Amino acid sequence: MKLVGYALEMFRSELEDAVGFENVLSVEDKRKELSVDQYWLTHMWKEKGQEIPLPYFIVRPYTTEETSKVMKICNSYKVPVVPRGGGSGTQGGAATMYGGILLDLTRMDQIIGIDEESLILTAQPGINGRVLEDYLNTKGYMLAHYPSSVDIATLGGYLAARGSGVMSTKYGKAEDMVLSIEVVLPDGKVINTLPLPNHACGPGMLQLFVGSEGTLGVITKVSIRLDPIPEARLFRMIKFSTVREGLEAGRQIMVNRLNPAVMRLYDPGSTKRSLRDTGQEVEGVNMVLMVDGFREMAEIHMKKVVDICLANGGKDLGEGPGVYWWEHRYDFYKPPLQPAYPLLYGTVETITTYANIQKLYEAKKQTIEQKYKEWDAKYMAHFSHWYPWGTMIYDRFYIDNPPEDPQEAFRLHNEIWAECSRINMENGALLNEHHGIGFKLGWLMREQYGDAYDVLLDIKKMIDPKGIMNPGKLGFGIW
Repeated sequence: MKLVGYALEMFRSELEDAVGFENVLSVEDKRKELSVDQYWLTHMWKEKGQEIPLPYFIVRPYTTEETSKVMKICNSYKVPVVPRGGGSGTQGGAATMYGGILLDLTRMDQIIGIDEESLILTAQPGINGRVLEDYLNTKGYMLAHYPSSVDIATLGGYLAARGSGVMSTKYGKAEDMVLSIEVVLPDGKVINTLPLPNHACGPGMLQLFVGSEGTLGVITKVSIRLDPIPEARLFRMIKFSTVREGLEAGRQIMVNRLNPAVMRLYDPGSTKRSLRDTGQEVEGVNMVLMVDGFREMAEIHMKKVVDICLANGGKDLGEGPGVYWWEHRYDFYKPPLQPAYPLLYGTVETITTYANIQKLYEAKKQTIEQKYKEWDAKYMAHFSHWYPWGTMIYDRFYIDNPPEDPQEAFRLHNEIWAECSRINMENGALLNEHHGIGFKLGWLMREQYGDAYDVLLDIKKMIDPKGIMNPGKLGFGIW
């Protein structure tokens, strides 16, 4: 429903009554700033002077109760709601597509408490990742998530897209760490999932909302596992002759349940881009390793990991390059190393089994560099989140001189994404591993799920019958 005139002003008055006059913002520059996230298409569209679908207002609740009031108002007016944390997402998940309001959760940034016996943190969703980690470190703890977006992202954002941090191979993804959440539903009801995630009390409601990207409700409280800061962190860099050798070493490490905290295998292009300043000449295929824990155990663990690498053709480059990588691990995601418009790029990352990963890598590399040769497209990859059964490939395409026309650039971008996504699915991989779906990949969700997508759609319609929660994301339209 489009609101105009005194209907819009009445809507504004009700929101102001719920959260306070100063927390309902209508300044156009602020609405433009927060109407997009880090998705390339939204920035290209904005830079080209194309029309951006702005929200009516930015609404900034402080409590669960205020959030509930806002949802009741929006549900009554049938106004779309786009929840937003730090805006670090790259899939358009926090971009406004149908006006409505943008629900800015960054005022909800309080630590509620720490259970120091059970090592459980309870906090509001809008707390900044860096602020939270710095505080926990003073207490001897860590939230072992460590995403590249830590300086921007929020705790709730970690869960909204099932995020991975650099230590996920040992500690798991955000979805593995969370114990319970509080959620405000579209009609304003406040629900809590069961206090613990491991149970036989029927289906797990927790994971229904984790990864739902704000399409089912608003996360307003999080209880999540902490870990003690380890006594020791040991590093290595191993050079391989081929990607295949590195993948096989990684597979053997994981099937033997060694689970290093960090294991990142870089192909030649990614090595050149991301490991060029490690203190020595590094080229070709390289693996960064980090093992942590009690020192004596970590030393034994590292020896076993390195032995497997050497048995698969690896060459030990020592700890120096690995230490440098750890100390500069966030540099690659900030200017000038982080790609940005006007460069056309995309991170077409996914996950598949060890049986499929090599052919998947080769198929995408060949497709991008051959089919889009006229655009001098480049492809590079690293493998950074490992499981007992497979690994995630963090791969990107780059085009230095994309089309000037915004519609043509839009078409080329989506064409490459569709090509890569379908290659993923043809090789037993998924649309995404840890960045989420947003509206970037939402249109391909039915291809991923098949008839099972109708089950997801039925769940969406039951929880959100008016279709107001983040419409346009995960392939859910507006009705």
